[in-house]
Amino acid sequence: VPLVESGGGLMQPGGSLRLSCLASGFTFSSYAMSWYRQAPGKKRELVATISSGGGSTNYADSVTGRFTISRDNAKNTVYLQMNSLKPEDTAVYYCSTDLFGARFWGQGTQVTVSS
Repeated sequence: VPLVESGGGLMQPGGSLRLSCLASGFTFSSYAMSWYRQAPGKKRELVATISSGGGSTNYADSVTGRFTISRDNAKNTVYLQMNSLKPEDTAVYYCSTDLFGARFWGQGTQVTVSS
């Protein structure tokens, strides 16, 4: 199940980035999608989840009010808009979905927030 993330990079604190994840190999519009992140030396953590139709979203407390997850089912793409970035947002960000009890991951995209 190919999941290909893009959009990461280096950003100053307070800046914004938008991550994208292009999915293929399954009926994208039928499945919830999530973004996770993993900082150096830390466990991978759930950042945000969006329902299959996009009508329901959930966020980690640490990003609520700053990050927005969305999806375009016509383009098989899920997005993560990240605003007011903080140094503690520095991590590799992964797109993920659960198909038939198995979790699939993209290769990840690096986000670095530093002045």
